[in-house]
Amino acid sequence: MLIRGHHDVTPAVLEVMQRTRDLRMREIMTSLVTHLHGFVRDVRLTEAEFREATAVLNEIGALASDTHNEFVLMAGSLGISSLVCLLNNGDGGNTETSQSLLGPFWRLNAPHVANGGTIVRSDTPGEPLFVTARVVDGSGQPIQGAEVDVWHASPVGLYENQDPEQAEMNLRGKFTTDADGRFWFSSVMMVGYPIPTNCVVGRLLEAQGRHPMRPAHLHALIFKPGFKVLISQVYDANDPHIDSDVQFGVTKALLGDFVRHDEPHPADGTVASPWYALDYTYVMEPGEAVLPRPPIK
Repeated sequence: MLIRGHHDVTPAVLEVMQRTRDLRMREIMTSLVTHLHGFVRDVRLTEAEFREATAVLNEIGALASDTHNEFVLMAGSLGISSLVCLLNNGDGGNTETSQSLLGPFWRLNAPHVANGGTIVRSDTPGEPLFVTARVVDGSGQPIQGAEVDVWHASPVGLYENQDPEQAEMNLRGKFTTDADGRFWFSSVMMVGYPIPTNCVVGRLLEAQGRHPMRPAHLHALIFKPGFKVLISQVYDANDPHIDSDVQFGVTKALLGDFVRHDEPHPADGTVASPWYALDYTYVMEPGEAVLPRPPIK
């Protein structure tokens, strides 16, 4: 088709999209073109703005490394990650779900730890945390033999791959649920932290007058054949940024009760006070058990 004016562009591109053999890809590309072209018309995008936008996308891609994923940060900061998660879980977004964002810091091959063990692998000053959790199906029945990968930031707000002071795989571990669907371990109490702001996402937040903080949370990725892989974050309901997460990831179902205790620990009198305890139940949905691609190495 010869293009006579801007009104001819969108129909010409949509016609080409119809040649896509894969039906799902055809559906996605048709919608993408329709909305992108509509966006350009809606904001009356200038040539200079278009060049700047493509430069920003190139910059985001160039920032990818073994320890950083700027695209994941940007998707979260625009609410895309949260939206995709909620639309695809909890009965298509109609009910609460234990699913959450994967985030940019999950790593493969965390070391296995026996239930009751610790995921602290180097000197990590912080208040002790004891986690007990259950993994169940939609009817509340325990799921035995589920592999539970957990990780969280340190009390200074850094994941181990960001911090040369932490040992390899510090505050990361993999557990297996028992016959009651339970797993349990000890760690140190995490804190909220700022996402990296020295790149593209940081400039966006500054332009919008937004803070970069994520509320304190515990990550989990749970794998069991016959169930959809559960990716979850449990948030400290008392965190000062619980209502303004920069990544829009906090839902009511993901609020955890990190209970502070000032008395001696009942099972171990050597535990310093205060210490914290979290008891949480993860609910898995039936589906295909497929691990996501790690955002970092």
